[in-house]
Amino acid sequence: MIDEAVLDRARAVKLLVFDVDGVLTDGSLFYGDDGQEYKAFNSRDGHGIKMLRDAGVEAAILTGRSSKVVLHRARNLGISRIIQGAHDKLVSYQAMLTETGLKPVEIAYMGDDLVDLSVMRRCGLACTVPDAPEAVKARAHYVAKAGAGRGAAREVCELIMQAQGSWQTQLAHYDR
Repeated sequence: MIDEAVLDRARAVKLLVFDVDGVLTDGSLFYGDDGQEYKAFNSRDGHGIKMLRDAGVEAAILTGRSSKVVLHRARNLGISRIIQGAHDKLVSYQAMLTETGLKPVEIAYMGDDLVDLSVMRRCGLACTVPDAPEAVKARAHYVAKAGAGRGAAREVCELIMQAQGSWQTQLAHYDR
């Protein structure tokens, strides 16, 4: 059972921001001999993001690394708000607040490591993955049961839709 305080936070969310490595992927970095970077994304996580968008909640990416594959994945998922190479995620997060006009309570953030703490402490719903460091899990409002790159993002998307009452509508598109 999900804590009622977490559901209350999830009801206010208008934008879900994801870190990439260790959240949308399992954190592994693959490089080809030519230096090209490869990442493995979970298709169910992606579909969760699409359903969340269809339910009226925008998704965004905020990552410290820069990679063309992230742009390709974001485009595939309909994510247009992408910040890569964010060496100070708090500065990028504050710029996102200004750009969107949203209040911190309206933003959920899903990160997995210490570099994510400054944003997690300032958003309305802070989420993480089960293998995050203890310091991160201790500061998260919600720790997914599914692993990074293995359904954790989908779990948070569904949590938000359930809290906002849009899950059944999204499910009905498929359960007919």
